[in-house]
Amino acid sequence: MRDKTQTNSAAPGDRLIRAGAIVFFAGAVATLVTIAPLLLGTTPFPTYMFGLSMLMGVGFLVAGAGVLQSIAAGRRQARAGNQPS
Repeated sequence: MRDKTQTNSAAPGDRLIRAGAIVFFAGAVATLVTIAPLLLGTTPFPTYMFGLSMLMGVGFLVAGAGVLQSIAAGRRQARAGNQPS
């Protein structure tokens, strides 16, 4: 019997994981850009630029929330399939 899920269907939490990955990598780039002047000996960026480095943590938390949402959906689906009729 074929699986009922379609190949292009998104599981719960997939969007959060993708968004978290994008935010994380944006934070990683901001961190590299912010730290580069310190290593090169040039004038450092203003303090608010260091706040952009916090996007790495925010992205990690968003992706983690997506993983937890995906796990919860999988558990709900497993419980629904294992209930006696």
